Amino acid sequence: MKIALVFNSFSYVPHEENLKVVQKFFGLFPPLSLAWVASIAERHGHNVIIIDAHALGLTKEETVKILKEFDPDILGFTVNTYVYQETLAWIKFIKNALRKPVMVGGYGVTLYPMESAAPEEVDFGFVKHVHESLPKFLDEFEGMKRFSGIPGLIYKDNGKIRFVPPSDSGQFDFNELPDPARHLLPNEIYASFPTKRKNFTAMITSMGCPHRCIFCTVARTAYSPRSSALVLREIEECYYKHGIREIDFFDYEFTVDRKRVMEICDGIIQKGMDLHWACRTRVDSVDSELLEKMKKSGCDRIYYGIESGVQEILDTIHKDITLEQVREAVTLTKKTGMEPLGFFMIGSPGETRGTIKKTLRFANSLNLNYVQFGRFNAKPATAIYADLMVSAKMDYWRDYMMGAIEPRPLPRPWTKLTQKEVDEFCRMAYVKFHLRPLFLLKSALAVKTAPELARKMLAFFEMLFCRQKALKESGNFAVYRSYKVNKIFKLWRRIIRSRPE
Repeated sequence: MKIALVFNSFSYVPHEENLKVVQKFFGLFPPLSLAWVASIAERHGHNVIIIDAHALGLTKEETVKILKEFDPDILGFTVNTYVYQETLAWIKFIKNALRKPVMVGGYGVTLYPMESAAPEEVDFGFVKHVHESLPKFLDEFEGMKRFSGIPGLIYKDNGKIRFVPPSDSGQFDFNELPDPARHLLPNEIYASFPTKRKNFTAMITSMGCPHRCIFCTVARTAYSPRSSALVLREIEECYYKHGIREIDFFDYEFTVDRKRVMEICDGIIQKGMDLHWACRTRVDSVDSELLEKMKKSGCDRIYYGIESGVQEILDTIHKDITLEQVREAVTLTKKTGMEPLGFFMIGSPGETRGTIKKTLRFANSLNLNYVQFGRFNAKPATAIYADLMVSAKMDYWRDYMMGAIEPRPLPRPWTKLTQKEVDEFCRMAYVKFHLRPLFLLKSALAVKTAPELARKMLAFFEMLFCRQKALKESGNFAVYRSYKVNKIFKLWRRIIRSRPE
């Protein structure tokens, strides 16, 4: 059977946690969920293509042209709650052009199964992991179409939505999944903002997180890691088959299993792979010996979830770390020669102008190489969102999925800061962090390639542009005129106006 999986392009929506300019420049990453679906289907003898319309910059019309040439038996899409309505627009357009059945999966379907499958253009949906349900479904789709016995499947029966609950077979074993089908992806065009080498890819080696942060969608979920042997096998495939020289591990906490990380590092070293890699982790799960081994194996960047420079806020959001642990982890990371990046949030419970200033001073004192300041948002399936639903007496994400409301920033009853203030403080934090003379000098000296320099300069000056524009529109002319970047700003404005569309 011929299966076409489409990763649609999407635009910025106001309920996201990142600023628009940050989202624009943070990177292009492979759609790993679709790549896993493709590998599962291929393993069972099916012919699959993936069209990454987002990374390739394809329009709906261009995507339809490719699909018509392939002539699939069924179409597949992944559902992200944040951009569901845009994905649905793509589904409607493509289905109208091809008249083919459509299946959807992803975390958004698991959170809102009936809502995801409600549109008439959606024929099938998959809840939770599909390594068992997808092969059974494809067999029935080609054969007798007896869908009622497939756990986790949503299907239409004479216009009615039927949902077969997923089987409760215990903890998901990530080792059962094959490697993602990267041979179906345009690996040469993926990149993250700090990327230094090509080709680049993202990799996920574990599911779940044992910690209890109230803002995280996977807090206190079962932790399921892939074995070090399987991770190394996937790394080797990336390195030798796809020419990948930089990997970003997207695990929620890569170093939670210290022994596994040491084994992965030893494997990379023993195989002599000239590889750069990065990961995300917590400040309380690294130590000097582990960091040294990670550096030796090619790790040159670590993303730490710091969130705030105020201990009371860290305690309130159940981060379960201290400011001293943050300082120690960042210091150790710098000592080994790696680049630390700090994730921070603006608008947390109890946030004030004063706490934001403390966080910015703390961030500036850490000698970080990169920072990301995002809004503290009530994401679906988080503890903070559960509280918000009770107080607001509504389920925003459900209503958005159903098309009942337009996308908008969610309320933050836990702080007196307005949405405009949160946005402005995020912009201010970025600009003040990056305008420090010593930081600018160090960043310039650390740049290795012309594309890296161009990417960082574009992002930096566009952030200035957005902040200056916001200040001017707010009527804050005193602050606007006092900024000592007007000449650079005007030059940048001329540059972006001359850029081709």
